[in-house]
Amino acid sequence: MAKQNYSIIAEFVLEGLTDKPDLQLLLFLLFQGIYVVTVVGNMGMILLIMFSSKLQSPMYFFLSNLSSLDLFYSSVVTPKLLGNFLWEQNVISYPGCMTQFFFFCAFAIAECYMLTAMAYDRYVAICNPLLYKVTMSQKVCNALVTGVYIIASSGAIVHTVFLTRLSFCDDNLIHHYFCDIMPLLKLSCSSTYINELLVILIGGFNVIATTVPIIISYAFILSNILRMPSAEGRSKAFGTCGSHLTAVGIFYGSITFMYFKPESSSNMAQEKVASVFYTTVIPMLNPLIYSLRNKDVKNVLRKVMGTIMGHLRLVVRITKRHGAVE
Repeated sequence: MAKQNYSIIAEFVLEGLTDKPDLQLLLFLLFQGIYVVTVVGNMGMILLIMFSSKLQSPMYFFLSNLSSLDLFYSSVVTPKLLGNFLWEQNVISYPGCMTQFFFFCAFAIAECYMLTAMAYDRYVAICNPLLYKVTMSQKVCNALVTGVYIIASSGAIVHTVFLTRLSFCDDNLIHHYFCDIMPLLKLSCSSTYINELLVILIGGFNVIATTVPIIISYAFILSNILRMPSAEGRSKAFGTCGSHLTAVGIFYGSITFMYFKPESSSNMAQEKVASVFYTTVIPMLNPLIYSLRNKDVKNVLRKVMGTIMGHLRLVVRITKRHGAVE
């Protein structure tokens, strides 16, 4: 009977971002602040879109889903990263490592396709405005989002299944701050040829299947905008696309640097910095980018903050009156 591959390692140790003790507290406070802003920003965006009647369009439907992805995406990695700064050895079990990798992979792929769906939404809104409500009906939007999650889950399942077939024999130190595929492949004592091939094939397919539609969409968008007679119309059209283009540029830039550079130029410190961008910084930036560059979101947010401040002032007045009576 052929010998089966199996893991004889029960747990891994995550190396973390740095081994310098004097930086641990500073980095802990920095990333804790980033995570708090990420949670508050994305939850705020989700609730704002959910309860505001002015933000009930396909664009904000996709933005709400993007915020949900960013919230969970960051939560898969950041809590464990914070643990690296507090404990001398940050241990993660083998099942825990595989689970973390699966969800990280699924949310990363889903982010790519969600940004693509948002690019298609902007294309329809600017190039075919009269047919926008028909083309981007709720049924179509639901189908696009469902497709995003199906593709993302399928890709993550394939990677995870083949990763669990590898053997990990002696070294259990992952030279990273979370269970990513490349550091895990370097630890394996069995052949990783199929896994490396899958990274190229699935990763390449996902990049092409998402970047090409985005590029084509924006080529049509740019052509349409330049033909607009009104400067105000051009400015408004650029404004609705600027936030999305910024998010796409930052996300794909860091992903490309991490996974599609020559092996000869591999540097773990640089890879960790790139990983920090797409696992912690981008999920924090996305709600800030969309809220600061979008007039509708800013107006709704300003109205909500005004209502909250009004209620707080009312509470303060009532409290003062009760105090005076007593």
